[in-house]
This record gives sequence, C-alpha cells and structure tokens, in this order.
Amino acid sequence: MNSKERFLAAIQRKKTDRPAIGTPTSIVCLELMEKLNIYFPEGHLKSGSMAALAAAGHSIMGFDNVMPLFSVCHESAAVGVETNWGEKTIMPSTLTPIWKRPEDIKISKKFLDSPFSQTPLEAIKKIRREFGESIAITGKAFGPWTLAYHLVGMEDFLMGTITDPDKTLQILDKLKEITVLFSEAQIQAGADNMLIADHATRDLCSPEAYRDFVLPIHKEMAKIIKVPTILHICGYTLDRIKYINETGLDGFHYDSKNDDIEMRKTASKIALLGGTNNTQLLRTGTEAEIIKDIEKKIKAGVEVIGPECAIPLDTPLKNMLVFGKYFKAI
Repeated sequence: MNSKERFLAAIQRKKTDRPAIGTPTSIVCLELMEKLNIYFPEGHLKSGSMAALAAAGHSIMGFDNVMPLFSVCHESAAVGVETNWGEKTIMPSTLTPIWKRPEDIKISKKFLDSPFSQTPLEAIKKIRREFGESIAITGKAFGPWTLAYHLVGMEDFLMGTITDPDKTLQILDKLKEITVLFSEAQIQAGADNMLIADHATRDLCSPEAYRDFVLPIHKEMAKIIKVPTILHICGYTLDRIKYINETGLDGFHYDSKNDDIEMRKTASKIALLGGTNNTQLLRTGTEAEIIKDIEKKIKAGVEVIGPECAIPLDTPLKNMLVFGKYFKAI
C-alpha cells in the first residue's frame, strides 16, 4: 500500500499492511522550522511555506498523511476576528470576539475569499501537485463549539449553555456553516480526508453538554462531509466516547489522558488515532520510551500511530522521527 491508501484505509478500519503513522494535527517544531529555514508566522500566512512545512511530515518524518493548518485561527481571522499570528516560538491566538447573539452571526461564502482561507487552500493544492496520489492530505476545520469560543467569547458562550440553551443551539447551528464551507473548499482543493477539531473537553463541556449540544451537529457533519472524517477532542474523553462512537464519523484522534485499551473497547465503531503523549514523552522521552508507547498502541488496536495533538514547538525533531524509523525497522 502507498501512504494514501494506508492512511485512508486505517481511518475507515479497513485492512492495512501495517498500522498507519500520522496525525491530523500540527507536526511543526522549532527544529523542523530551522531545518527548512521556514518559520512561523510565515508558515501560517504563505501557502508555499505552509505546504513545505506540512510536506515534511511525510518527506522527513515518514508519516502517511500531511496536514497544513497549524493554528486555530484561520476561520476566525477569515470572518474578521483580530488575530495575533505569533512568532516562531509562539503560536497564534484570536483576540476580541465579534458576535454576541445568534442574529449577529452572518456567514457567507465570501469568507473563503479571505487570504486567511485562501492560504491553506492553495497549500493543499501545492501538496497535491507535488505528491500526486501517493500521500493522504488531511484538511482541518474547527467545529462550531470551538468556533464559538473564538467568535462569541468562551465565557459568554459557556454561560449560555446554562442560562439560555436555545440561544446556544442557535449559535452552534449558524457557526456550523463555517465548518461545512471550509471543509468543502479544502476537499475541492485536494484534501481526501478531514479533521473536525472541536474542543469539547472535560473542563469546558460535560458529557451531558456534549450529548445535548454537540453530538447532533457531529452526526450532521458525518453525513454532510463527503470524505472520511476524523474528530479531535483534547483531554479526557472516556466519559463521552459512547456518544462519539455514535456520531458516524470515521475516526477519533484521542488524548493520552485516556486508557488505550478502554478507549478501543468502547469506541467500537470508530478508528482511533494518536494517543502518544506529546507534552512529556515526545518532548523529553528517549527513543526506547517512545517505541514502548508505539508498541502499546499497536497491541491495543490503535489504527493510526502518532502524537495526541499538535506537538509543542520545543519538541526535539529526533523524537518525531522515531515513528517512521520504527515502522521501517519491522
């Protein structure tokens, strides 16, 4: 199998020649930027730089997929949120939210004309031209729960889930249009699978809130998005995996805070990706420790082996090379 065939089969729980390696989140660390002489924020704002950094996930690290959106800010910036695009050692962040009420939210396809939308779309096209059908290109769009943090404001939005649930549902329903439009545009540009990142984490969203507010929209996403689709939620999610298992999405990119075996046991309908700790193991661990974790994931039945989330910028590049080295050796 080539990398594209392997990755797409893995995230659909089809037979593969070996577990896939990869991640639907950022693989960029400072040492990779130094190696390529491409630095943030240029890697967020110029399509050629973005494409080159993403492609290194395959050409340098040996991953079966590449994913070119490294920040959480592209959709928000494209609809008008002021954004700090960071530095080579600081990731971007959104500033002041622009909407308060459902009726304030105005979404049109024009947000795709913004340079903040066009840059990743052009990067995806560049990667497809360079690699053809040999690697899997993963697009990324944020789900409406996360978009609400950036566009409505985290405190106001979360308070509304208690004080005005109907308003919250209206906000989510409107914001989902951003997720859908950006996903469809990336697929048209050449993405053959999509990540929906929705930070409905335990400290910000109870299992019941996930069930009542987020699950219906994730089910809808599974039907609307016409390529294999992966959900990412940081943190502890075993308390809601029974709901995630019912979304109809193809894969779930999970955090090391969850037990691998319990996650595999409960997520019976969905492929698993990630789970390798990146705040400690990939930052400070030895090659032997990383290999031990890889083998633990394989034994548990994880379909795609790789980091649990976007890697910290100070992650040693040599540790990110262990995944590819291990699978070449076996």
